Amino acid sequence: MESIFVKTSSDTGYDIMFERDFKALSGAIEKLGFKDRKIVIISDSNVFPLYGEAVIKALEPVTTDVYNIVFAAGEENKNLDTVKEIYKALIEYKADRKDLIIALGGGVVGDMAGYASATYLRGIDFIQVPTTLLSCTDSSIGGKTGVDFDEYKNMVGAFHMPRLVFMNLATLSTLDDREFASGMGEVIKHGLIKDAAYYEWLINNFNEINDRELDTLSHMIKRSCEIKRDVVEQDPTEKGERALLNFGHTIGHAIEKYMDFKLRHGECVALGTIAACYISYKRQMLSTEENYEIRDMFVPFGLPITLPDDTNVEEILKLTKSDKKMDGGRIRFILLKDVGKAYIETGVTDEEIIEGIRQLII
Repeated sequence: MESIFVKTSSDTGYDIMFERDFKALSGAIEKLGFKDRKIVIISDSNVFPLYGEAVIKALEPVTTDVYNIVFAAGEENKNLDTVKEIYKALIEYKADRKDLIIALGGGVVGDMAGYASATYLRGIDFIQVPTTLLSCTDSSIGGKTGVDFDEYKNMVGAFHMPRLVFMNLATLSTLDDREFASGMGEVIKHGLIKDAAYYEWLINNFNEINDRELDTLSHMIKRSCEIKRDVVEQDPTEKGERALLNFGHTIGHAIEKYMDFKLRHGECVALGTIAACYISYKRQMLSTEENYEIRDMFVPFGLPITLPDDTNVEEILKLTKSDKKMDGGRIRFILLKDVGKAYIETGVTDEEIIEGIRQLII
């Protein structure tokens, strides 16, 4: 199958492999130098029952010294208490710096396993095996790891690059419709910030995407990964352009917290994107038609475009101020100069943010 390479420095990087089963996993791990090493699979209570046994079976040619750590699924468990339990298990399994961690699951698993890998013994290698559309196209790539701290999303974390991202695209068939739609929130973002032609392709192929035609999904995921790859190679630790990937996230994260995580991440990104596009439109960078087309195109992908009538706009505004993407006390907001052309703006006012949020309440 296909793969693309992500360069992390002058002489290092990692592959993103696009497969349709787990057969090539052992060979890829052996190529990285982990034959006969201890492997610890970190997963959650939703994913491990589905794919844990298949992954362990696939690892047999490279090692039989395999352990697993399974924590309760859900964003509410993405915290330091769960990380502590992961540390305890790694110590119990006597995992050392020459061993390997596999993050098997969605974005929460990838962030948690990545952060544990970055900090256990001051750093142990790990690979990402994403099983959701959102983790395939976004969170598994780029080395950002972290956990939530009280009301602050991903406030504690580290940059720790995976040695490999291995995608078995067949796992997407077991996603429920809402989880699949959540991933589309990030996919659409990629087109809006970097590739207008890709954005149009998504619109034109929404039936095939929603039907989960594997060839269509393979093309879509590969293109989204290429876009994210190109951005993170230029700015691996988010000092500049990588912030463009946060389009829709400032208001989106605030909505996610305000709704007590009852909405999925991608659903909140969609809402945050609509608000950001409205601000771009009011600044006369998007036309009326473009603004409303972007809003309406989320609907066929099963994503929300409105908030409840009783939403407290001021509270969401307040939550945007606790976002970790502040820059000298000002929000680093991502807006669109045009479809496919995003930029960083630190001058978005409270009034603009409030107006953007209010467009979501109909």
